[in-house]
Amino acid sequence: MPLPSSPMQSTSPTWQQALANAIHSPQVLWQLLDLPKALLPAAERAAQQFGLKVTHSYCERIQRGNPDDPLLRQVLPLGEELQNVAGYVTDPLAEEQAMIASGLLHKYRSRVLLVTTGACAIHCRYCFRRHFPYGEATPTGQHWAEVLAAIAQDDSIEEVILSGGDPLVLPDHKLESLVQQLADIPHLQRLRIHTRLPVVLPMRVNDALLSWMQRTRLQVVVVLHANHANEFNAEVYNALAALKCLNAPLLNQAVLLRGVNDNLAAQMALSKALFKGGVLPYYLHLLDKVSGAAHFAVPRAEALALYQQMQANLSGYLVPKLAEEQAGEVAKTLLV
Repeated sequence: MPLPSSPMQSTSPTWQQALANAIHSPQVLWQLLDLPKALLPAAERAAQQFGLKVTHSYCERIQRGNPDDPLLRQVLPLGEELQNVAGYVTDPLAEEQAMIASGLLHKYRSRVLLVTTGACAIHCRYCFRRHFPYGEATPTGQHWAEVLAAIAQDDSIEEVILSGGDPLVLPDHKLESLVQQLADIPHLQRLRIHTRLPVVLPMRVNDALLSWMQRTRLQVVVVLHANHANEFNAEVYNALAALKCLNAPLLNQAVLLRGVNDNLAAQMALSKALFKGGVLPYYLHLLDKVSGAAHFAVPRAEALALYQQMQANLSGYLVPKLAEEQAGEVAKTLLV
């Protein structure tokens, strides 16, 4: 079967150039979006603790002059991040305890998660790995052999999840080499890719990516991360259409975020936008209690009430599972 041509091809710039040109400076973001100057000093302080990063592609979908824009809220450093809030910690999911080799987490039966890189195309302010020690806990050099050996020695592992950071910031030749080595392990059956790039940098979905994904013997599952319908535009839908040609299931994990998607209209619009692109709403997570993100929290009772409204207003296949991840549990906890 010939590989379908990706609609995301472009002579200039490349996705690598677009990624390199991502916005890191609060002052630049303020100028581009005409934001209130009163918010800038706190943003600069917060960005010193957890750096600002957002692609121009994503930035173009944000409403100028609106500090409450739901996309801006996800990337905007705020003074609230500097507050110490009881119960909010640097490793809310105890991931360091679950690490069996450098960057290899074994939390749940039959699957492992591999932190392939600490780099992302966008820094979500609620990220549960915003304090993750990527420098010490990402495989490099000889560590890759140790990771592959650990997977090969445990034949109960059927699935490897590529995570990060974001695995798709890695060049395709490195990803293809890694996936081939994983495919050489007989008991592995599935490859799950957790990524935000098709949403925040859709030009990343190119022919090189599609090519190695099509060739692997492993069944590929792509899990996206989008939280609001405004994240979808024609470029994103083109990227999703290219991925759909692989016959790989496309799923979405969202986080319930105060000021972003904590109402029925936003959740309904998100599910419909996802399904329009061939993506199945998979999980809606309660916020992981990571230090610096408490201002995004939605109380459980409020989340449950919203979820009941979603069930009453959406077809069942458009309603994601409402879940919470708790350290040490054998699976994610479903709240309904």
